[in-house]
Amino acid sequence: METVAHEVGPTPARSADLGAWPTGPSSGPVACSAVALKGFERRLERMVEGTFSRLFRSSIRPVELGRRLVREMDDNRSVDVRGRTLVPNAYSVELSETDFEQFSEVADGLERELAEAAREHARDEGYVFMGPVSVHIELSQKQHAGSFQIVGRMREGKGGSGAGALLLPTGERLQLGESVVTIGRKPESTIQLGDPNVSRNHAEIRPHGNGWVLVDLGSTNGSRVNGNRVSSHELHEGDEVAFGNTVLRFEAS
Repeated sequence: METVAHEVGPTPARSADLGAWPTGPSSGPVACSAVALKGFERRLERMVEGTFSRLFRSSIRPVELGRRLVREMDDNRSVDVRGRTLVPNAYSVELSETDFEQFSEVADGLERELAEAAREHARDEGYVFMGPVSVHIELSQKQHAGSFQIVGRMREGKGGSGAGALLLPTGERLQLGESVVTIGRKPESTIQLGDPNVSRNHAEIRPHGNGWVLVDLGSTNGSRVNGNRVSSHELHEGDEVAFGNTVLRFEAS
């Protein structure tokens, strides 16, 4: 496994107040790579509308980066001792100075969209990541205007943990790591919920082996996974976790 200079670990859990967020069931991923890629293309089109449209006169189109990224993933698959198909989770997008400057104003958004395209493709194909997905747009003196290279590497999460995240009702993703995620009405909760049906100390999501487990802390109204009340539950891809009227989705990738 290739070693890289800049280590990327899971994003530390941070407090999120969901009291005013929309609630209700979230829809699962579309099990079709072509459809997922079209969704990625639509998001890119929305991103480059208006003030950003002038930046894309280069021969490189953002969607070309997405197509190349998923191809890099497919070309570098490997099977581990447990029979899982592992794919790179850390990607570097190398651009020429000219193209790097043109993309600089939207680099953060583009990196997020490319990472989301990687997650969607992995879910569609049943791939597994060794750690959180990251995409970095970088300047390379080796590239000429209009050309680019994407390099994917496998990188473990901090402490050897795998990749996992909670998809919040706003669409924001809370990356899971070695820290325990606390859920409840208390202001110091990692995920603070303003719902009166949620207890002050409602539940925790704890690292467990190579994954995470949801543990209810004796809450008044309980915690539900896929509609069923649970006291402890090992989380799996696509699980919908409900606390009061707020529904989150667990993503293993």
